[in-house]
Amino acid sequence: MKYEVIVELKEEVLDTQGRAIQQTLQRLGHDRLSQIKVSKRFVLDVAGDEGQAAALVKTLAAEHLANPVAETFSIRKL
Repeated sequence: MKYEVIVELKEEVLDTQGRAIQQTLQRLGHDRLSQIKVSKRFVLDVAGDEGQAAALVKTLAAEHLANPVAETFSIRKL
């Protein structure tokens, strides 16, 4: 089964990479752009039954893919 994990910075954490991209695009004339948020996308292909696969993906996301201090994650079955 395939799962998608999206990791994003928490709202209270400054997204310096997103801000740098936004400022660059604004300098290039895209002045209507108000915000860019950078995230990471992981696609995991997991063997086993659905319950075990979902539990493994949640564990991997929480313990290895996202930094719980600064990031949140969401999981979606593909």
